[in-house]
Amino acid sequence: MGKFDIFKRYENNPIITRDHIPYRCNTVFNAAACEFNGKIVLLLRVEDVNGHSHLTLAYSDDGYNFKVEDNPWILPSDEEPFAIYEKYGVEDPRITKIGDTYYITYVAFGPYGPRIGIGFTKDFTTFTRIGFASETDNKDGVLFPEKINGKYYLIDRPGGMAGAGGSLWITESPDLIHWGNAKVLISPEPGWGNYKLGASTPPIKTEKGWLLLYHGVRKTAGGNLYRVGALLLDLEKPWEVVRYTPHFIFAPRELYERIGDVPNVVFPCGWIVKNDKVLIYYGAADTYICVAETQLEKIVENCTAVPKECY
Repeated sequence: MGKFDIFKRYENNPIITRDHIPYRCNTVFNAAACEFNGKIVLLLRVEDVNGHSHLTLAYSDDGYNFKVEDNPWILPSDEEPFAIYEKYGVEDPRITKIGDTYYITYVAFGPYGPRIGIGFTKDFTTFTRIGFASETDNKDGVLFPEKINGKYYLIDRPGGMAGAGGSLWITESPDLIHWGNAKVLISPEPGWGNYKLGASTPPIKTEKGWLLLYHGVRKTAGGNLYRVGALLLDLEKPWEVVRYTPHFIFAPRELYERIGDVPNVVFPCGWIVKNDKVLIYYGAADTYICVAETQLEKIVENCTAVPKECY
């Protein structure tokens, strides 16, 4: 842990590698996280040896040691209207609990590009698709954990493909099927996230506003560099930005984050609040699942004030 770091990496990272997957695959990364029946659940993105992804469950009692299920849970659909848009895989899930229902947003990847799919489960046995929340090209959809003024809200990232930049947007829906009234939240700026941005974790409600992590991508001579910032949104008007970190707060440092199928990537998709700490589950170099911990207050502090150590 560096002198000014606010995230402490687990000493036995990575916690899940392809060797933990009970069947043949290429890599495992970018896992959604939630709690269910007293266990911490990860929904893993597993890439098969054809280069297509599906989603597999893993369970843990302590948040660090996971048992991966023997078989995939969510495979690309073979039923329309979903099949054509999931032909090349389902990727990068996020889980948001609303009431007793766990909503899962994911990237449906097909011949027309990526778009955001939404489904739900109540028991992590049956998964029911609801529909698509976007057209292509759109990724990184995260749902808020409650309705606000009677509406569902979703943050997404239209664009960002084929070298184009991409901003964070927010859109609303009365029923999780019909989406609209989209507004931009923040856009790439010169510096650490100058290429494209994307939501990382579903928002958490705090006294200061809705808090979420997002990733910023910087183009460098050595390729893209994925790092993490934080964003606070107004509790009643979530399309209004309260503050966001002017600097990244988490970045690739370890070899397992620097070396892999896509080097120099830390990519959180889920977090769990346990007492006074937050466990952040992130994909490392598109090759591993890792975990780090911090306190919510430290993340909020980095949003609302520039640390004295920064210039």
